[in-house]
Amino acid sequence: MRKQLKIAVWVLAGTLGLLLAVYLGFAVYFRSHYLFHTTIGDYPCGGKTAQAAEKHNENLAADYLLTVYDRNAQKAHLRGMDFSYQYVPTGEEKRILESQNAFSWPTSLFRSYEYPLTASVSYDTEELAAQIDALPVFSEENIVPPADARIEITDKGYEVVPEVPGSTPIRDVVAAKITEALDREETEVWLLDDCYVAPAVCASDPSITETAAQLDHYMNAQIHYEIDGADENLTSERILSMLDIGEDGTVSVNADKVAQYVQTLASTYNTFGDVRRFTTSKGDTVEIGGGDYGWVINKPKEAEQIIADLNGGQPVSREPVYEQTAVQSGLDDIGDTYVEIDYTGQHLWFYKEGTLIVESDIVSGNMSRGNGSPDGVFKIVYKERDATLVGEDYNTPVSYFMPYCYNIGIHDAGWRPAFGGSIYMTGGSHGCVNVPPDTAKTIFENIDKGTPVVAYYREPVELKSESARISNAYSYVEPED
Repeated sequence: MRKQLKIAVWVLAGTLGLLLAVYLGFAVYFRSHYLFHTTIGDYPCGGKTAQAAEKHNENLAADYLLTVYDRNAQKAHLRGMDFSYQYVPTGEEKRILESQNAFSWPTSLFRSYEYPLTASVSYDTEELAAQIDALPVFSEENIVPPADARIEITDKGYEVVPEVPGSTPIRDVVAAKITEALDREETEVWLLDDCYVAPAVCASDPSITETAAQLDHYMNAQIHYEIDGADENLTSERILSMLDIGEDGTVSVNADKVAQYVQTLASTYNTFGDVRRFTTSKGDTVEIGGGDYGWVINKPKEAEQIIADLNGGQPVSREPVYEQTAVQSGLDDIGDTYVEIDYTGQHLWFYKEGTLIVESDIVSGNMSRGNGSPDGVFKIVYKERDATLVGEDYNTPVSYFMPYCYNIGIHDAGWRPAFGGSIYMTGGSHGCVNVPPDTAKTIFENIDKGTPVVAYYREPVELKSESARISNAYSYVEPED
């Protein structure tokens, strides 16, 4: 009995020793091999060495193939060998092995160990760029530009034209997608909608509805112009012809088309330079035109106002925006405050609210030298105290200067011993109207900017000076070549 017990003890001790030897043997083995059921990335490497795992990754890189699908599921391939694609060991396989507890190998029989592999690969970026550029998706024959859905104006109104998706790839996005797939060692990549230039507006886009609403908004705005004796209206049909629809569906007013309409307004209703019948201080009547006095539509501001009115979307009744207005409406738009200059009689009158303030003989532009003062209906442009008049052959200080056309004005000429008569024919000024200092002072102190100036000759004359041309003088004629 004691012998049998002793044998049993030895058998048990032997068995335990064997098991311990096996346990320690496997523990030693798994110091250089991965535990059972170990997976790194997609590679089952249980029982294999880190070198084997590394070699596996190198072999995968050597045979690497990336399949690229476009948005129509057409595929193309990028082969790693064509752009020097290779695996770059980082030692991570070894670090994973070292992180495992070799003495825990028995538990690996019943559990799995999964490790992601932060792979490190290298490739020639220039060779890759060339391969990407050679993909069918970048072939000119395969590229169709996208087109936005839009509202198109027709003779019958407007209609919705559907969008065209097109097939224009975005190079940077495609390259980024492919590069990301390469870095992750993926085997396929899909170029979805985000890789293509997309239409900015689709037929279902709310902006299409908004475009139609904008068109209606603008067309609802109509302008009735309050012009005496005229019935001028900017109708919805004319408004529609002034509208543009942008690529994004935004409706805007075409400034050029508005400007064309404003030009028509100005050509029709501007009155400056019109010939007028003027009753002189002597009681007779002269006809005088030219100059720059009268109603003038301010074309830029009228265009701005039209655009503002159209943006408002409501009917409007108003006057045109004038750049300048006459003193009063009607044919006799000069009123009762004005300066009258009789160049032939060499005399000047200044009336204010119907009262004669001052009259005086004058000396106007030298006719013999081609400096005849411009005739027409003008207005005082500004007043200047202690001015210096400068020309090619003169530099003259004056105390009172009141220009009414171009560089021509009324001013004091204290250096003259006499005024009136025929002095102006051969001894006149460079074009300005010279008056005695007291007369100039009286006019200066009582006249306002914008006061009409009616200047005329009683017999036909030909004015050929540059100042006459620029001033729109009534008697200006083109010089002969």
